[in-house]
Parts: sequence; C-alpha cells; structure tokens
Amino acid sequence: MNHLAWEVRITLISIFAVLAVSNCILFFKMRYSPGSDDTLIRHRIRTWWSLAGLFSLALCLSPNGGVIFFGFISFFALKEFLSMSPTRRADRRVLFYAYLSVIPQYYFATTDNYQMFLVFIPVIMFAWLPTRMWMIGQGDGFQNAAGTLLWALMITVYSLSHTAYLLTTPLGQHASNATPHMMSLAEQHPGPGLLIFLVIMAETNDIFQYLSGRPFGKKQVSPNIAPRKTYAGFIGGITLTTCLAGIVGPLITPMDLPHSVFAGFMIACMGFAGELCICALKRDLKITNFGATLPGHGGVLDRVGNLIFTAPLFFHFIHYCYHP
Repeated sequence: MNHLAWEVRITLISIFAVLAVSNCILFFKMRYSPGSDDTLIRHRIRTWWSLAGLFSLALCLSPNGGVIFFGFISFFALKEFLSMSPTRRADRRVLFYAYLSVIPQYYFATTDNYQMFLVFIPVIMFAWLPTRMWMIGQGDGFQNAAGTLLWALMITVYSLSHTAYLLTTPLGQHASNATPHMMSLAEQHPGPGLLIFLVIMAETNDIFQYLSGRPFGKKQVSPNIAPRKTYAGFIGGITLTTCLAGIVGPLITPMDLPHSVFAGFMIACMGFAGELCICALKRDLKITNFGATLPGHGGVLDRVGNLIFTAPLFFHFIHYCYHP
C-alpha cells in the first residue's frame, strides 16, 4: 500500500463512506416507507460494496493489482458478449485466440510497450482472426462472424485495457516541474489517481443522470434504444460530473483545474454515448442484460459500458497532455 498516495487512500475511504451513507438512507427509507419495493436498489448497493472492495484491494496489494483486476473484467465482458452473440460452430478455435488476446494486451500495458499496445488488437488480431476463419474453409456467415468477433475484442479488451495502462504510464517526471526527489508520491505514481478519477467520473455520471432525469426528464434522447435516457438526465449528468471533476481532479491527479474540467466533460459525454451503444447492442440481440453476474446491474458488460469509449479517450488525453 506504500505505492498509493495519501490523497488516493482518502479517496478510497471516501467511496466506502458514501456507500455506508447510502445504506443508512436506504435503511430509513425502508423503515418509514415499508410499502415501496427497494429490492433493486438494495442489490445494486450490495454489488457496489463488492466491486469497490475488490477494486480497492487490488490497488492496495500491488501496483499491478489493478491491471489483473481489469484483465479479469475484460475476460468476463468478452465471454458475456460472445455468449449472447450468434457465432459459428466452426469458429470455436478462433474464439480461443480471441480469449487468449487478453493476456498479451494487458502485458503490453503493464510493461509500458506503447507501440505493441496500440497495434496488437487493431492491427495484428484484426489480420489474424479473419485469416484463421477463412483457413477453416467455411464462407457462410463469414462477414457477420468476423465483424462480431472484432467488435467484441475492440470494446471489451482493447478499450478496457486502457484502464490498466493508466496505472503504469510513466507521467511523474513530466507532469511536474519539480525534480524527482522533490515530487510527491502522487506525482511520482499518478496511475492510481488517474484510474480512480476515471472510474469515479464514469460511475457518478450514471448516478447524476438518474437523479437529474427522474424528476425533470420528459423528452427522451433515443426512445427506441434507451427509453429511460432523457435530455434532462444527460445535461444534468454532464453539468454535475464536470463540477465534480474540477474538485477531484486537482486533488488526486497531476491535472490542473482546466484539464480536470475538460476531462470530466469528456467522460460524461462519451460515457453516455458508450452506454447507448451497449443499449443498442442489447436491442439488436433481443436481450435485457448481458448476464446476471452483478445483481442489480446485470452482467459485467452492462456495468462497464460507460468505459468503452471513455477509457481510451481519457488515456490518450493524458498521454497527449503530460507525456513527452
């Protein structure tokens, strides 16, 4: 735990404090309004306790703990995607290479191999998987099978692996004008703070959308895709998330106020877009959720939908602004 700055430790403790307050509010609500059905909210809070605990434990045990945590997230998300999507029997061996790609992709992130990290899935796997498909000798359904598999790899492995790279990207000497021996622990190891910032902004944006859209939301953004997503929730989520980013960003990351505000705005907008893409995908597959792994939330892919666009965008934003 010595690799975590005190700002990061306080932020993790604050997350559990917020969950404890949520439990207290739910307890009093159930006590004084026994007629309301709070089963879904109760399951969601309980799942958040589990996720926050595993995430915090992974970060505290080792600098690479978060990499392993998100590696498993990518694996389970890919498994859910392929389980719900129509695939050909002949492509079972090809699916093995898709699952196997999680290991080298996260290895490149851990070892700061920027070039291989960028090209492994969009270039190498993009060429190899369709090649392995035509080698099977079955042309029926080739386009759908190849497109589905490559799209699955992009959103579940490639996109989410940027969260792991945030933990290991060496920004400390370039994000501060101080000499290395004068820099704080947060400046020397900014990865945990950057990752926590991304996760907090992405997840609280969902909460802010719900709180803004429930009392004020009338006009739907896309009635056929996500009936519960309204313009009021979208605007409220962006506004509140951007304000929160301006407060949290300078405290736990190397970003200054303008960069923090812009990052919060970007995460709120693209997190919303990512969730709608996952909703559209579920509508196309005629399913409600990608699974029941996370009670109250659905599957793993349902929960990380707000990261499929925000993780790579935020990573490259940080890399552009603070990397030489």
